[in-house]
Amino acid sequence: MTNQEIVEQGKKYVMNTYGRLPLALVKGQGPRVWDADGKEYLDFVGGLAVNSLGHCHPAVSEAIAAQARQLIHCSNLYWIEPQVKLAQILVERSGLGQAFFCNSGAEANESAIKLARKYAKTNWGEEKYEIISMQKSFHGRTLATLTATGQEKFHNGFAPLPEGFKYVPFNDIGALEAAISPVTCAVLLEPVQGEGGVFTADSQYLKQVKELCEANQILLIFDEVQCGIGRTGKWFAFQQSGVMPDILSLAKALGGGTAIGAMLAGEKVASGFQPGDHASTFGGNPLACAAAVAAMTAMAEEKVVGNAAEIGDYFREKLSALIDRYDFVTEVRGSGLMLGLQLTKPGAAIVEYCLRAGLLINCVAGDTLRFLPPLNITTVEVDEAMSILERALEAGD
Repeated sequence: MTNQEIVEQGKKYVMNTYGRLPLALVKGQGPRVWDADGKEYLDFVGGLAVNSLGHCHPAVSEAIAAQARQLIHCSNLYWIEPQVKLAQILVERSGLGQAFFCNSGAEANESAIKLARKYAKTNWGEEKYEIISMQKSFHGRTLATLTATGQEKFHNGFAPLPEGFKYVPFNDIGALEAAISPVTCAVLLEPVQGEGGVFTADSQYLKQVKELCEANQILLIFDEVQCGIGRTGKWFAFQQSGVMPDILSLAKALGGGTAIGAMLAGEKVASGFQPGDHASTFGGNPLACAAAVAAMTAMAEEKVVGNAAEIGDYFREKLSALIDRYDFVTEVRGSGLMLGLQLTKPGAAIVEYCLRAGLLINCVAGDTLRFLPPLNITTVEVDEAMSILERALEAGD
């Protein structure tokens, strides 16, 4: 089928929930993808931070094939060997205590919210239920995680929303301190806000947040669904500041392209869940966990986390040079290979130009170009992307 045929059939049979570009991707290898008409693109969207090893990494593909021949699914009524292996990897690399597995970032945040409330009610009293999150945050599309998201545009049309959520400005410790009440049980934030515009939490701010939480019997939840698993140049974004959360949510890059989410917690907090409190039929299934073990192992062996830091600095320098050249480019934000280029005008036309020229990027918050290339990207590929981006900026000047 051609791009046009797939698009036409998709419009007929698939619900209209995405603002899709008019092409269908049918093949990927490393940092490149091809559409149904055979056109090649350099992929700096990376499945929205999912494909940290690029597309179809051999170790991940081989692990999926081998596991599919052995056991694809079984219930969590039984122990699952790849799940146990993955939990060990995550616990040992994060320093947290135990892991719960699900299928997506929204589910990981749902489980984090439930654990925080259950632990607080069990240990600190039934009145503890409120979650404070940040303005410009994004935590998922379920009703609870949608409500936790501090952007009104995502709430429109879905009222009544669940109670027990409050929002404060990001990086504003005074606002957070003023918002804390006797019913607050947790603070939920992204160390790097992705969908909100690629804003990074200040290290000193995170330390102050941790101190506030400890002083007020409040749990600290870090949502690293997008910024975790090597994206910032550390295995976990919280390691940039040294501030350890009580609960950590993960997904996207964890499975090397397969659907998997995880919620980690310190041992004491993890004990807030007992059998029957939370579950996921497909969570931690053998296939997804085998892929995730292979992805995490390959990332370690190929030292891609260090590469994200090194190439991230190189890419940031190239993007920063654009500020002096274009009056509508004002700032570069982010960490590692999670970068945003702030514009003073909408970025959709630049995204479309790059698409036509063979580069996939996207725009968040209307005016921030976001770059999420594979963590094993090279300077050669960054230079290729920059060449296309500069032509796009020239065309829009």
